[in-house]
Amino acid sequence: MMSHDRLFEPLSLARGPAMKNRFMLAPLTNQQSFADGRLSDDEIRWLEMRAEGGFALVMTAAAPVQPVGQGYPGQLGVFSDQHIEGLVRLASTIRAHDCVSAVQLYHGGDRASPELIGTPVSPSHNTRNGARALSLSEVEELRDDFVAAALRAKKAGFDGVEIHGAHGYILAQFLSPIINQRDDRYGGSFENRSRLMLEVIDGIRGQCGDDFQIGLRLSPERFGMRLAEARELAAEIMRKEQIDYLDLSLWDVTKQPHEEEFHGRTLLSYFTELPRGNVRLGAAGKVMSAALAASVIEAGCDFVTIGRAGILRHDFPERVRRDSNYDSPPQPIAVQHLQDQGVSQEFIAYLRTFPGLVAQEETRT
Repeated sequence: MMSHDRLFEPLSLARGPAMKNRFMLAPLTNQQSFADGRLSDDEIRWLEMRAEGGFALVMTAAAPVQPVGQGYPGQLGVFSDQHIEGLVRLASTIRAHDCVSAVQLYHGGDRASPELIGTPVSPSHNTRNGARALSLSEVEELRDDFVAAALRAKKAGFDGVEIHGAHGYILAQFLSPIINQRDDRYGGSFENRSRLMLEVIDGIRGQCGDDFQIGLRLSPERFGMRLAEARELAAEIMRKEQIDYLDLSLWDVTKQPHEEEFHGRTLLSYFTELPRGNVRLGAAGKVMSAALAASVIEAGCDFVTIGRAGILRHDFPERVRRDSNYDSPPQPIAVQHLQDQGVSQEFIAYLRTFPGLVAQEETRT
């Protein structure tokens, strides 16, 4: 019970407002906004329901910092000043529920959608989606566009941003010694491959000031990542204390590492043991119950990031607070249940791409 109670202790951050509990809403792709990146009423309502449901920090879905970074249709944008109006409305809506707000800054890189953007870009030319290599000046422009997007989020009233450095998107592509074959200062050595991410962090901190929260999402496996390097990078970033929280996307918080040399303990444990100074550490990955959420705190994290469980119940944190034995509803989930949780038709169509998640039934009218 001790760790369950800890889920509902406030969590201060080095900058900006404290979290009222230890639950962060994961940045969840939902395809509910307009083709030009402007926020829709559906997406605002979906996020408002999570703020109402007790999440301490509500984060947007991944928002492209450049048009060429778009990975999904209906993805909200943060690459143009035309997006600010909707973001202002969203930030004030989240704040009204005593909730910390963040925009996730993203660029798909070679995982962007050719159907939406034409030719994707990447650290190096590769055959995936026919992506072309960025020039040196384009890499610098990309860095600056991450910073400009953070400034838009701040102007709109958000408490902070999370930099998406996970899941094989562009910043992770630069980190990968497999994908990144550059021979300039952004390629080759680990120091060079991590340079862009560090410059993005430093640029946002320098431009947005000391009252603005910066989070970073990392995934230490898959997409050409090496655990030893991901761990070294996390240690360096936390040591510098330019970010306020590190959000680990692990796919499963209980899993062991893929790499055999690291077997024998959980992937999460390789990060909870690192010195973190004033940086808060959290993790995401199949946390669907009160017991598993509590175990993430017990394992040494400061907060837990909730994805699918927050789709299935908008008030997941409140249900956990009321019931230490709470578990998410079984899947597949009825369409009507999802609609009751603020999930639009477009979002339901996207969720159907995940096997076994949505029940095969007709929508009720």
